Amino acid sequence: MDFTVSEKMQTILEMINEFVDKELIPLEHETLTKSFSSMLPMLAEKREMVRQMELWAPNHPKEYGGMGLDMMEHALVSEALGRTTIGHYVFGCQAPDAGNIEILHMFGTDEQKEKYLGPLIQGKIRSCFSMTEVEYPGSNPVLMGTTAVRDGDEYVINGHKWYTSSADGAAFAIVMAVTNPDAAPHQRASMIIVPTDAPGFNHVRNIPVMGHAGADWASHAEILYQSCRVPKENLLGEEGSGFAIAQSRLGPGRIHHCMRWIGICNRSFDMMCSRAKSRVIAEGQTLADKQIIQAWIAECAAEIQQARLLVLYTGWKIEQLGAKGARKEISMAKFVTANTMQKVVDRALQVHGGLGMTDDTILARFFSHERAARIYDGADEVHKSSVARNILKSY
Repeated sequence: MDFTVSEKMQTILEMINEFVDKELIPLEHETLTKSFSSMLPMLAEKREMVRQMELWAPNHPKEYGGMGLDMMEHALVSEALGRTTIGHYVFGCQAPDAGNIEILHMFGTDEQKEKYLGPLIQGKIRSCFSMTEVEYPGSNPVLMGTTAVRDGDEYVINGHKWYTSSADGAAFAIVMAVTNPDAAPHQRASMIIVPTDAPGFNHVRNIPVMGHAGADWASHAEILYQSCRVPKENLLGEEGSGFAIAQSRLGPGRIHHCMRWIGICNRSFDMMCSRAKSRVIAEGQTLADKQIIQAWIAECAAEIQQARLLVLYTGWKIEQLGAKGARKEISMAKFVTANTMQKVVDRALQVHGGLGMTDDTILARFFSHERAARIYDGADEVHKSSVARNILKSY
């Protein structure tokens, strides 16, 4: 694979990094101490600045107002934006909207694209993805209790979902529900667009995560679908294709998550090194003079580079062979990068001491909210088992 970054991308990355440093990182203390909802007017101003710079929606189609970057180009962008918690939101490429945009672009009808895809890319509305269920393992998406039954020209949806990220304030959800219960396990579920103002769509609560319920985009909701009716035209793709669509969404999406985590690693590593050099622990001595701190810095530098190269290789392989052909690498990149991030953040926090536990730095937020990286999009243990089975087939 070629590691050369084009001049165009180098310029884009320089502009993004400068914007993150000057416009977004200075806002972090407010994002940590205020509700996300109260920050929306200020964030809207930053989003408009991004549009004026022609950097809006980097990975989304040009015909709908995005930059049209390919997966590897956006991976580099995601690394730059990941250095701050609001980077992806301000640039219009935040999850879960980014994944829903991919689904609508690949599988939506012309009518669905006009009604939902265009406004979503333009940032006029938000969306959510409703798959995980309270009583069923998220690591096995073929097990699902939510149903969507045809009744004339409508689907009637019943079920209980949670961790429906960003449902608070979203205009619609893409829901995974069983439509074909007698089919083979991987052909039972479908994806259906459900407007959040549809009767029977019940936002129960924003789930407190590590003590914070969040609000608006920065939240995870519990949803009850109670005889929720939507037109049959809201079906995405074919009936029974929900699992296949989900796989097409999750594979490339994991690369962008991983590169965002590399961005968090880079930010945390920089903070750790700066703190080690500046923290005086005795006359004429700083933390950086301690061999154990030097060992942490060397190990973190090597492990970040290892994870980054694995993610870039995986992205390159997806472009060459598709997500199915890179399944083993996707799983490896996912659990390796998530664990590397957790280790780097933990050590950066340790070097900061008591300061690291406060909201005076971003580290505590990284530590608490990114712990979930080892759970969502497939738990570490599931990915490791998948990799091992794949390897053992050749023996």
